[in-house]
Amino acid sequence: MKALLPLFSRPSHYLGTEINSVHKDPATVRAHVALAFPDLYEVGMSYLGQKILYDIVNADDRFYAERVFAPTEDVAAVLREHGAPLATLESDTPLGSLHAVMFSVTHELCYTNILYMLDLAGIPLRASERGEGHPLVVAGGGCTFNAEPIAAFMDLMVLGDGEEVLPQMLGVMAQAREEGVDRAGLIRRLSELPGVYVPSYFEDDGSGAMRPVAGGAARVEKRVVADMNRTTFPTRQIVPFGKPVHDRFSVEIARGCTRGCRFCQAGMIYRPVREREVDVLASIIGQGLADTGSEELSFLSLSTGDFSALEALFLSSYSHCRQEQVSISLPSLRVGSVSEDLMRLMGKIRHTGMTLAPEAGTQRLRDVINKGVTEEALLDHTGKAFRLGWQQVKLYFMIGLPTETAEDLDGILDLCLKVAASAGRGAKRLQITAAVSPFVPKPHTPFQWERQISMAEIEERLGYLRGIFRPYRKLKLKWHHSHMTWLEGVFSRGDRRLAPAVEGAYRKGALFTSWTDHLRLEPWLEAFAEAGVDAESYLAARDPEQPLPWDHLTSGVSRKFLLTERRRALDGAITPDCRYDSCRACGVCTLDGRPSELAGQAADHDIVPVINRATRDQEEPGEVEEAPAPSVDLQHKEQRFRLWYSKTGPAMYLSQLELQRIFERAFRRARLPLAFSGGFHPIPLLSFARALPVGVGSVCEWMDFFVRERLDVEGLPALLNAELPHGMRASRVDELPCQRRAPISNRERFTLSFARAEDGERFAQRLAPFLEAQEWKVPKLTKKGEPGEVDVRPMVRTVERTDDGYVIDFDWQALYVSPVFVLQAVDGGFSLLQGRLVKTAQFFEAGE
Repeated sequence: MKALLPLFSRPSHYLGTEINSVHKDPATVRAHVALAFPDLYEVGMSYLGQKILYDIVNADDRFYAERVFAPTEDVAAVLREHGAPLATLESDTPLGSLHAVMFSVTHELCYTNILYMLDLAGIPLRASERGEGHPLVVAGGGCTFNAEPIAAFMDLMVLGDGEEVLPQMLGVMAQAREEGVDRAGLIRRLSELPGVYVPSYFEDDGSGAMRPVAGGAARVEKRVVADMNRTTFPTRQIVPFGKPVHDRFSVEIARGCTRGCRFCQAGMIYRPVREREVDVLASIIGQGLADTGSEELSFLSLSTGDFSALEALFLSSYSHCRQEQVSISLPSLRVGSVSEDLMRLMGKIRHTGMTLAPEAGTQRLRDVINKGVTEEALLDHTGKAFRLGWQQVKLYFMIGLPTETAEDLDGILDLCLKVAASAGRGAKRLQITAAVSPFVPKPHTPFQWERQISMAEIEERLGYLRGIFRPYRKLKLKWHHSHMTWLEGVFSRGDRRLAPAVEGAYRKGALFTSWTDHLRLEPWLEAFAEAGVDAESYLAARDPEQPLPWDHLTSGVSRKFLLTERRRALDGAITPDCRYDSCRACGVCTLDGRPSELAGQAADHDIVPVINRATRDQEEPGEVEEAPAPSVDLQHKEQRFRLWYSKTGPAMYLSQLELQRIFERAFRRARLPLAFSGGFHPIPLLSFARALPVGVGSVCEWMDFFVRERLDVEGLPALLNAELPHGMRASRVDELPCQRRAPISNRERFTLSFARAEDGERFAQRLAPFLEAQEWKVPKLTKKGEPGEVDVRPMVRTVERTDDGYVIDFDWQALYVSPVFVLQAVDGGFSLLQGRLVKTAQFFEAGE
């Protein structure tokens, strides 16, 4: 696959040579698998689950886990045209040659992308069609608690936490291969591990319930890691090329949530709460920032504000992050869960928008969903934020919740207006955003039996909200697409009858359905019709007395608890968080000798909450003691350096924007005292030479940077080479005057070589008339995108023939264009797939 990189858009996303990526010889390992994410690189590289599993597997010399993501459709077309299968990033191994392909399935709208990746790999889509020569296809992630719509495509699924079960699975796979066990025998052995679900071992009994085939176990329990402090966490997270959706060093401070929101699937299926200890987290954070060079730290959990020792954790990181211009992000904050003292410290590091989730516009409906948020607490929270300098607040709401009325819709606007008013009259540049998502009933929640409103009802309610929001300039309304919600609703409570529709929609081109610009409902409607599926029926209310397609998959939360919470919802009764209140007997824990629904694992170890403190430390009286502000002047320019470096091999495919991020993080990992700009969001002072076209190499690139403390030039190249990705190497560092304007070359020398003689001969034939011509005008769009033309003949100063190609001097004094554009003007058939272009020298203006 990598031989085709010159033809790919964003080729760096297929290199697999990022800092902290792991490279092993596949021939030396006992189990070789791909951790597959069925979406684009920039989405998958934000997913913490893959980073955790990648680190755990590769820490064992016996195993090798590589990454693979869904390629863009233009890249897929290139693969199909050249007959190249989808392969792993690190070793370029075709997926069909691996022992297993393991998908992280995080949402229902990625189902067709799974088939897309299998198809590109040449792996049969259906499990029943795979034989001894094919890898196992495995699914994990939150959707596996009801992935029955894709059961036909999976050999195995894993329910719950993967840190312990994945290495066990690889051990079983390795031993089975060495013993010559066949595919069926291997699957049977894997099925014996807690948390492993084999879809083919169950069938529909005709009533909507799944029953075991041949007398097997009637239920599959999720896997639970009892104590997160006993599992490793990746500090050497891969530093991505390009900018992922969430670009930060993320640390999972806790897993699970018992806040008890009745619509929230994650809050039910990931119980109990298990916090990491503050000392453990402090070590992870310090090492992780050093290993990645990230400029943002994120505390991740389902409800970060409910972490019992949040204040202590924040203070342990605050001073270092402020001095090094590392921002701290606290997503998933519940209203009132962060003290004013903590908000004040957060604001000193960074003032981005604040995000809160009241979910409903009225107190009545918030009580129905057990949100635990009052209007008074929300307005107190936003008022404090505005006083501390925040100017933007984003509020998340849902429409279509059980028992919703017109008054609840009006309440969304009313609450937004009150939030705006809490800023006071003197607020400037105030922006309140209401982000509205239609409610989708999810399996394993108290609302799993409720009706989902139709697309027409969604559009009607969104239209009403748009109308009442329109007069208010400081209020902004955003909403989730009704087509996405409809499809999500069909598949979230779907069954195995949907598999033909998933395959049919894929065949009709339904891909990347979670992306608005790719969403097309028509292929889905056609696929449902051809499969004889009444999609609307999946949105209907369910009878609590009837079986559900996911009843055989056990999250640990009992049916009795869910029904009790459903009844309390209809009564408008609040259920407090059992982390800080009495146990509600949800069925997961063995606390105080209670029986657990996860009986198999409960027999081996206790399943109980693991928290740092019995009460939240923010609730204790007393002010937070702030560490002294950094004494150094971060904007001081003590020295300016010019770094000369080479960019060859895989690094040729790195863009200029990617290089900026690579160098900033390399400098941070090397602990260079960078100088920063002023302003609200200080950034390191870096500047670069003229951008090199993607796919073109160079042995003489340069960039400039400033430092705030004096450094010894001599040791810098070796220091930086340890932090640069494969194909980049620092050759020397020169000190320049701090205030002098950076010179730019007006001539550049390149070597052009050809791998195939016929390509070189064709180029030579077309070069001759070009060199004889006085001018050579070709069409080129102007900067405004208008048709124009440019004479490229003066840009080629000299051409010298070599054994395998040419040495070409380009002259950019009059105008710069890409050297690849010039070569394609000479030979319309030229591409970087045929010729290799490398810059070997730069020539500067006289006196510079």
